[in-house]
Amino acid sequence: MPHWNRALDIFCCLLALPFLSLLVLVMAVFTRLVSPGPVFFRQERVGLRGRRFQIFKFRTMKTGADLAVHKNHMQQLMVSNAPMVKLDALNDTRLIPGGWILRASGLDELPQLINVLRGEMSLVGPRPCIQSEFDQFLPWQRERVNAVPGLTGLWQVSGKNRTTFDEMIRLDIAYSRQASLWLNLKIIALTPWAMGVQFYDTRLSRKSASPLKPVSASSLPLMPIRVTVP
Repeated sequence: MPHWNRALDIFCCLLALPFLSLLVLVMAVFTRLVSPGPVFFRQERVGLRGRRFQIFKFRTMKTGADLAVHKNHMQQLMVSNAPMVKLDALNDTRLIPGGWILRASGLDELPQLINVLRGEMSLVGPRPCIQSEFDQFLPWQRERVNAVPGLTGLWQVSGKNRTTFDEMIRLDIAYSRQASLWLNLKIIALTPWAMGVQFYDTRLSRKSASPLKPVSASSLPLMPIRVTVP
């Protein structure tokens, strides 16, 4: 990881830690009230160069939820040209009350600041996938792990749930080849807007209970960053 990237990560994490500490307290009380079980959810993910590590998230699903449902949904997205709509946008019954709000807003991912401080993740980079997904990647798609995984990234601010799996991979590879301090700062600055769009899309999709219409990543007006997508 470049020194400028590590310095930016540590600086932003230190700024966010007081907010994260307060959020942990609120989530601990909230989770106990709506769903018995742990506050945090841990899962093994694939990081830089294929290294595996444990990520931390606020638990947004009921204890004992069937994770195979997500696995099957992701497998369908990988072989189709459908947008990357999450199951929680389709009224996923596995979620705890209010869980979709945490996921759509990205608040459930904030505990991964711990992973950032530990050097397993960065603020900006491709989202780390699970091993079963990585095992199905084509050889050219595995280039996305040439960058340190991140909380946000080029894909997130280029449409995210409106893009297809193939578009996500190409955007992640483009970032891994062109990462720079300026690009990272642009992505961080645009992340709140992108999360607002994601929240709106999720809320709209839950009302209609139907997937979003596919949109090409090249036509999305969410981020004025020029990169070359392979």
